[in-house]
Amino acid sequence: MKYKLGEFVRFVEERREGYITRIIDENTIAVTDEDGFEIPVLASQVTRVHGQDSNIETPSEKKQEQDIEFVSTGIFLAVASDKKAGSVVHLNLVNTSSFELLTTLTTEKTSKIKGEFSGIIKPKSSAQLFSASLNELDQWPTFHFQILRFANEISEIKKPIEYTEKFRAKDFSGAKKSSEYLDQPAWLIQLDSEAPIIDPQKLKESFYRPAAEKLQLEKPAKEIDLHIEKLRDDYQFLNTDEILNIQLAHFTKSLDGAIVHKLPSIIFIHGSGNGTLRNEIYKMISKHAQVKTFMDAHKEKFGYGATEVFFK
Repeated sequence: MKYKLGEFVRFVEERREGYITRIIDENTIAVTDEDGFEIPVLASQVTRVHGQDSNIETPSEKKQEQDIEFVSTGIFLAVASDKKAGSVVHLNLVNTSSFELLTTLTTEKTSKIKGEFSGIIKPKSSAQLFSASLNELDQWPTFHFQILRFANEISEIKKPIEYTEKFRAKDFSGAKKSSEYLDQPAWLIQLDSEAPIIDPQKLKESFYRPAAEKLQLEKPAKEIDLHIEKLRDDYQFLNTDEILNIQLAHFTKSLDGAIVHKLPSIIFIHGSGNGTLRNEIYKMISKHAQVKTFMDAHKEKFGYGATEVFFK
């Protein structure tokens, strides 16, 4: 297979182009076009479009910055979505420490072991190690990372880092975070974090902490978008009930915040869809003591997909 995930290709026999989002087998790939449709096609029926950035070139190191002081920790595994093919993700090793990292990545799947990457990652830099389709998470291999840390002058010998992971959907349930060595947010896992030290006194104090504390609600925006992709990065792994519960929880929090901060009204963008979310919202606000009335908002923009709630 001469093609890789994330490459930009054009169909040979028709006017269509897009990014490779899945490797089906040795002869077949799936290409997602600009309209978001994934199309299975023989690899022989497409050709590369040169000059397009596919984001899957061999790992490159970012320019090393001058160290002001030696930083002994800060090694992260970062899983970031491809900028152009959203269903493709890249596993990067981000080195914010002052160590040079001799790194190897080996994958294991159905008892087959394969070397994926080996190299030196400089301090204050990152390297892309592996690419995969997030839609095929259950088919990902087990990842084995081995890392040796090197510096000319150090105060102690650091043990090698050995990290093994078989990713599950829950691993992507948290929010993405930014890193100065990646140009986009990513799910971050720190590989060199030390075990937390438990302070017995603080633990004891936590037992006697008042159970009820005053709830501080932030002032919400004028418009609240309840589409699940706006609320969670891991929405692909959520079922229908989980999505609805998350949307309603965000709706309730924003509604309460609007009342606490005495907003005259607030707009909720819930979409049209099958009407389930809209109906649940209507049930809640129609019985709410602080709601004066509600109506469709900006029909010329949202149709029946948004509701403005007015308060007493």
